[in-house]
Amino acid sequence: MIFDGHNDLLTRLWLSSAKDPVHEFLHGTLPGHLDFKRCRQAQWTGGLFSIFLPPYRYLQQHHPEKIKDPTATDFSSEQIIEICTAQLEIAQQLQLRSEGKIQICTSLSQIKSCFQHQQLAIVLHLEGAEVLACDPMLLDDFHKKGLRSIGPLWNRKSLFGDGLNATFPHSPDTGSGLTQQGKELVRTCARKGMIIDVSHMNERAFWDTAEILEGFHQPIVATHSNVHALCAQARNLTDSQLKAVKQSHGMVGINFDVAFLRSDGQRDPNTSIDTIIDHLSYLLEHIGEDHVGFGSDFDGCLLPLDLADVTYMPQLLQRMQQRGYSEALIEKMRFGNWLTLLEKIIH
Repeated sequence: MIFDGHNDLLTRLWLSSAKDPVHEFLHGTLPGHLDFKRCRQAQWTGGLFSIFLPPYRYLQQHHPEKIKDPTATDFSSEQIIEICTAQLEIAQQLQLRSEGKIQICTSLSQIKSCFQHQQLAIVLHLEGAEVLACDPMLLDDFHKKGLRSIGPLWNRKSLFGDGLNATFPHSPDTGSGLTQQGKELVRTCARKGMIIDVSHMNERAFWDTAEILEGFHQPIVATHSNVHALCAQARNLTDSQLKAVKQSHGMVGINFDVAFLRSDGQRDPNTSIDTIIDHLSYLLEHIGEDHVGFGSDFDGCLLPLDLADVTYMPQLLQRMQQRGYSEALIEKMRFGNWLTLLEKIIH
């Protein structure tokens, strides 16, 4: 079994040109890294599924059919709400039309039940909270429909903070921290028993979040981040940040995107899966074996050729064995640590 800290399947299905992408996921083979058949083949049993607002320019260039007004330069509030709500509805359709094979989970017991009954477990995650700036009441609505994890910031500046965007190489110190609205959003979500994801936070926002979460005795979680000492992307975590994650009994999920793995920061798929294990080993040394897992970023990243989609996960696990990882340690990284983390937070 594998429980994964981050994927962008829901966004990919929303962007898909297929007539019925939900049907294609359940019964066909879609382009990309994930579909139901391949997930089962790889014993990939679920994880955090993100609802994400793609950059406007990306849609203009690659999916112009999604742009309603070609003269506009950015999304309207109505469009932002429409896009995020549509992705939530895709998750609901996956559950509804899967004949019991997929479940949106809001508790650890539901996730464990999915494992036991060979179902795919979806824990809903909001990556970037711009939609909540458009309508704060949507947080309660999304939470009732299963949202249990949130990354308040993405790369863009928003009501909640500066986001994180910098050329390689760069430190995570790229701007101001959380705004007052951002701090209040973190507090509100912590009270609701939601994971607060720091993966797209700049350094000041990270420390703002760490201070707030300490007051709630809640762990710091980076669902899909890597090691800055090995790859100096601004989004990767410094040793001081890793120390804070460890002290909070938090969690880091390793991102498989080559640009966050390679020492040169290049988007080159000719990248050995050993680079993933190098980051894992560094994390094991600095935060310990109870706080490390996978945060693949499937369907939202450029993967190494030797890890071309979810069905290549057994090769990664085998290479971990060859590098001296015990079965007990690999089990923690496959799912055990994520389940322990989720038990501490979601309710």
